[in-house]
Amino acid sequence: MSSSDAPVRIDLNNPVFQGHLFDLQKPERHAAMDTLRKIRQLSWGQLYRDNGLKWEKIISVKPPSGIEAIYSLRITQSRRCTAYRDGDYMRLLTVAPDHDSTYGRK
Repeated sequence: MSSSDAPVRIDLNNPVFQGHLFDLQKPERHAAMDTLRKIRQLSWGQLYRDNGLKWEKIISVKPPSGIEAIYSLRITQSRRCTAYRDGDYMRLLTVAPDHDSTYGRK
């Protein structure tokens, strides 16, 4: 199985991501959970091509040591989250309060 055919496995264990997710208002939290449910059903190739998720490399933020790149994706209609790929895992990092903060801008 090529890496683009591999199913996306989601890591939700980051306490910062969990805090951001649980702090969302109920409608947004439910929308985020729907998005995560959708991602679980995709392969990496499908995720990269999905126009609704808009998986984008963030070039304005230097990734920490050991991480090749940080990406953003749409988790709700008005919010993006950050993540990185680690093999078949999507390691979720944050849910941004607004679009610009996802990319390190104010």
